[in-house]
Amino acid sequence: MAKIRVLVVDDAVVFRRLVAEELARNPALEVVGTAANGRIGLAKLSQLNPDVVVLDLEMPEMNGLEMLRELRKSHRRLPVIMFSSLTERGATETIEALALGASDYFTKPASSGGMDASLDVIRRQLVPQIKALAEGARARASRTSTAKSLPADDGGHEVRIVAIGASTGGPTALAEIFTRLPGDLGVPIVLVQHMPPMFTRLLAERLTAQSPVRVQEGATGTALQSGQAWIAPGDFHMAVTHDGASARLHVHREPPENSCRPAVDVLFRSVAKVFGKHALAVLLTGMGHDGVRGCEAVREAGGRVIVQDEATSVVWGMPGQVAKAGLANRVLPISMIADEIMRSCRQQVAGSR
Repeated sequence: MAKIRVLVVDDAVVFRRLVAEELARNPALEVVGTAANGRIGLAKLSQLNPDVVVLDLEMPEMNGLEMLRELRKSHRRLPVIMFSSLTERGATETIEALALGASDYFTKPASSGGMDASLDVIRRQLVPQIKALAEGARARASRTSTAKSLPADDGGHEVRIVAIGASTGGPTALAEIFTRLPGDLGVPIVLVQHMPPMFTRLLAERLTAQSPVRVQEGATGTALQSGQAWIAPGDFHMAVTHDGASARLHVHREPPENSCRPAVDVLFRSVAKVFGKHALAVLLTGMGHDGVRGCEAVREAGGRVIVQDEATSVVWGMPGQVAKAGLANRVLPISMIADEIMRSCRQQVAGSR
């Protein structure tokens, strides 16, 4: 298989060289070029034809956001991974980059962490992301979106909660769904997006601004209400518990699952336990296998599972494993998932009359 061609764009000479040299050590990758700012990076796109672009945010002449806007005019599907610092400004700009079409991001280590911390991020986070995004792009190029129904579909049970899980590519997929949902959906929504602290709050604010559904970070003791949504805070698991006549949130910091905190499995298992056959689980684009056990629990409790299809997923890891395991009632392109959620919830409203 051909090597994955990578273009690295960063104004910091030392960091740019560090990234390029470390990526070049991987036999599956080839660093075809580097650039010191977005303007140079754009000029090199057509010359180098990379499979993935690794892009810094803060640069002179043309920053990462400006380059991304221009890049997306001519390279709509080219995977782009953003650099960002774990600060309020870095997180805000990263959320903006994801809204502009960035495929994913990773956080730069603090300067106090030194070279070892930077190498650890490159090896453990950046390299796997580059491989997954390139493979996903190749898969999308060879497939078209299709909707599939698998055995044991609806079951006729009313939906009383929608639980959503997402990882790589999730913010864009969530925006696609939430902009299509009505404010009177009739059921609460709970969701996990793999993100660090601060990023989840900013994502909640952006989703709220884009849709009639109010999205906020979950907090222990919060009673679930119809037509509102709660996202697990970064670095915290979120679960649903039963408290007499109401369902409430419980946010905690028990050990990571699937190397994730928050983990989709934690949320989905709790939803299956509390809501049983009345749960609707939706698993979106993401790398890894978080959500598989949770979807299994939902199906075993009699609930339904929808997963995003391969053609529209940035990475078909999490939803792909659920589909391949036969746990999905529906495999849908992202453009159809909001309508399927509304259809399921309308059935619930109609059935309650």
